[in-house]
Amino acid sequence: MEVNDAMIDHLAHLARLSFKPGEKEGIKKDLAKMISFIEKLNELDTTGVEPLIFMSNEVNILRDDKVKGSITREEGLLNAPDNDDQFFKVPKVIRK
Repeated sequence: MEVNDAMIDHLAHLARLSFKPGEKEGIKKDLAKMISFIEKLNELDTTGVEPLIFMSNEVNILRDDKVKGSITREEGLLNAPDNDDQFFKVPKVIRK
């Protein structure tokens, strides 16, 4: 597959990217290397090889929940830059 400026421009448009003129040449070389690697992989005989869906056979190895001690509200608010003795106070970020 030939990597040309039109292909780079099309991929940049699809990915909403913009490149400086000097960057295009490096991107063309990198993309050509990636495509040649994939083409090399296509030469392998994969008949009888099952597709890999998960990296291991284990399913959802989760630890059991354990109830542990917690800090009090007062301790939690000690390092707060601003609070009202019950909640953290933060600047308003939504404007109407």
